[in-house]
Amino acid sequence: MTDENQAINGDLSQRVVVATQAMPWSASPGVDVWRKRVHRVGPAESGQVTSVVRYEPGARFPSHDHPQGEEILVLDGVFSDEQGDWPAGSYLLNPEGFRHAPWSEQGCTLFVKLRQYPGAGRDKVALQTLDQPWQSSVRRSVQWKKLYAQEPYTDFMRLEAWDSPAELGQINFPRGAELFVLKGRFADEQGDYDTHTWLRIPVGGSLTPTSDDYCELYIKEGGFTYLREAPEASHALSNTPQAVGE
Repeated sequence: MTDENQAINGDLSQRVVVATQAMPWSASPGVDVWRKRVHRVGPAESGQVTSVVRYEPGARFPSHDHPQGEEILVLDGVFSDEQGDWPAGSYLLNPEGFRHAPWSEQGCTLFVKLRQYPGAGRDKVALQTLDQPWQSSVRRSVQWKKLYAQEPYTDFMRLEAWDSPAELGQINFPRGAELFVLKGRFADEQGDYDTHTWLRIPVGGSLTPTSDDYCELYIKEGGFTYLREAPEASHALSNTPQAVGE
């Protein structure tokens, strides 16, 4: 089997945890652009992918299209493209038909999801999450900030702050979920999840946090609708670069 036909965490029925801080950076086709891929299904240069991406100071990436859109959360530094400069805390959802040639003068780190947002009618979103106030949740010890939700699309994304995760009890994800720890840490009976850990909870899965550590997370629910599943024989890891560098 060639690398082009392999997948990274392509079995959507499995609970997946990736501690990205412990992963090595892999080279990208973009000069001085590096990434850590936690998920990829499809061809090496045009598949669905979820990654942590790093631009070194002065790095630039050639102009490219984004079929089925892209989602970016700027973790540190300043990310730039023809639309503007996006400092840490910026959230971008670029729908189908979007094209840019991004760069970073001072360097930056991003959480990026590619080709997972089909639908020409999606809104373009560009917001600074640090300027948004936390909203109270119906769940005790939880605050949240909306990132994206739009009818008729099933995916919705938000930030959550857990003041004391152990107070949450069991959190159910009937449609599955992806979580990315942005700040702090939490734990459950299956392990500890530090900053920049990515988790994918399968449809019908749940979490029961046990720790009292404060943490902030990116959470996406309803996105399994748009994810492709790898063939059974392809549930393996691949080191083939993703051509767009994100």
